[in-house]
Amino acid sequence: MKEPPLRMCAACRHMKPKSELLRVCKTSQDAPVFDITGKEQGRGAYVCRLPACITKAKKARAFERALSSPVSATLYDLLMEEVTHAQH
Repeated sequence: MKEPPLRMCAACRHMKPKSELLRVCKTSQDAPVFDITGKEQGRGAYVCRLPACITKAKKARAFERALSSPVSATLYDLLMEEVTHAQH
C-alpha cells in the first residue's frame, strides 16, 4: 500500500500527511491565498489545523519567509475560521 505524501508544518515543523494540513499557495501573479482544495498551481506552504499553529505561523511570519511574499492578516483570519468551523 502506498504511503500518503508528507508535508512539514511551517509553524511547528512536524511532518504530517498532506491531507491533515491547510495549504497557502502563491501563484505567479497573485499574492498568497488560502488553497481550499490543496491542488492549486504554485508554491505552497502548509500549516496544521490547530489554532496554536496558525497563531505561531502569524507571529513568526512563517508564510512570508516560505513564500517570499507579504501575507495579509485576512489570510490568517481565513485559516483560523476554517479551523474553528472544522472543530464544531
